[in-house]
Amino acid sequence: MHPGAWWLWAVGLAVAASRTTNPLLLGALVGVAGHVVAARRTDAPWARSYTAFLKLGLAVVAIRVVFSVLLGSPLPGTHTLFTLPELPLPDWARGIRVGGRVTAEQVVFALYDGAKLATLLICVGAANALASPARLLRALPGALYEAGVAVVVAMTFAPNLVADIARLRTARRLRGRSAGGLRAVARIGLPVLESALERSVAVAASMDARGYGRTARVPAAVRRTTAVCTLGGLIGVCAGTYGLLAAEGSAYGLPLLAAGLAAAVAGLRLGGRRSPRTRYRPDRFGARSWLVAGSGAAVAALMIAANGWAPGALHPSLVPLTAPELPLWPALAILVGLVPAVVAPVPPRTTPEESP
Repeated sequence: MHPGAWWLWAVGLAVAASRTTNPLLLGALVGVAGHVVAARRTDAPWARSYTAFLKLGLAVVAIRVVFSVLLGSPLPGTHTLFTLPELPLPDWARGIRVGGRVTAEQVVFALYDGAKLATLLICVGAANALASPARLLRALPGALYEAGVAVVVAMTFAPNLVADIARLRTARRLRGRSAGGLRAVARIGLPVLESALERSVAVAASMDARGYGRTARVPAAVRRTTAVCTLGGLIGVCAGTYGLLAAEGSAYGLPLLAAGLAAAVAGLRLGGRRSPRTRYRPDRFGARSWLVAGSGAAVAALMIAANGWAPGALHPSLVPLTAPELPLWPALAILVGLVPAVVAPVPPRTTPEESP
């Protein structure tokens, strides 16, 4: 399975999550991502990062609610839950409120908003748990080797950090020491940073030995054309992605994204001439990879369409406050995201006898 297919699938689920605030649909997206991760993740260290992203999502929801309670919300509400003592502020801080009346509408709005952001993070966590960062770096075009190294190191920081923390906590338990509490966290922090530094140095050394960063001579006109196409294409991709994620940008988001991708691909193909490095057994974007990536794209497209003809079902009313309902067709569209659990190859499992 091509690692880029997992990222395209996860991005599709994230785009779908950005189009709704219905907690039932967001929960369905988290369930779909979790089922695929449970069915197709490997025994590699980065595959354990999904649980950490789940906990991070719950923390995001809690922080969003706490901030809403303490700082208030512009959302009008009539169901008062309780009233906090209001802190008097100077005139230059007019418009900011600390404390005061807390309504059910503002708490529910904070829950919906935090749940959407948490679902986006969990989709990223699913891609981190399923895609091998080493294979993802190997699959990058030659023009993006330098930038790709930084991106891959950034993407693998969280999974490696989780793996190091789990390894050190297990070691402390085996020695009969406590693995929780602030004192344990303080003792684990320094070894975790030291391990991350050693791993970065080892990755840099191995990449230098494999020829990363070495470039060939190309004409100046080709270099300038490559820079214009690549930079303009990436700007178009960012603007198009923002248009797809924003509620008001669905009209121009897809054309801008397509134009940006075309310019970026042209720039990357030209920039590939600078890299004399060859690949051994490159990953192919085969039929299974297309099905995995296509299922994520289908979920995103169906949710964008549903947002147009049934916005009320995807955004439950807050004023007046009503209980969310599970719309049938959007829920069925989300189930398309389960296709990778069927078509993706089952990863080999390491038996206890085989593990070192």
